[in-house]
Amino acid sequence: QVQLVESGGGLVQPGGSLRLSCAASGFTLDRYVIGWFRQAPGKEREGVSRISMRTSSTYYADSVKGRFTISRDNAKNTVYLQMNSLKPEDTAVYYCARSTTATMMHRWYDYWGQGTQVTVSS
Repeated sequence: QVQLVESGGGLVQPGGSLRLSCAASGFTLDRYVIGWFRQAPGKEREGVSRISMRTSSTYYADSVKGRFTISRDNAKNTVYLQMNSLKPEDTAVYYCARSTTATMMHRWYDYWGQGTQVTVSS
């Protein structure tokens, strides 16, 4: 069955880096858009980045532009989110999700991972 599994979260100091992974199974990434979202306590889920596997086009929210990089490894059926220069406000649970549409609107994503916690604190 379709599964998305995130990993790579953890505790990091401000200014540090983490690389999140989103491993897909039960389908091949080629025809889909993979998005990264995050949700902090008491806040709405926020679209962070996405990559279109077919066109390689990418999108970044203004809040992460220049600090985060999304990439893919087709052979491993995995999408990555490299997060540099992390700030306390990046603290959230990070989710990856699958869509057939290049959008950051949640309702267009049909499968979601379980999430991985990222905490940025000194």
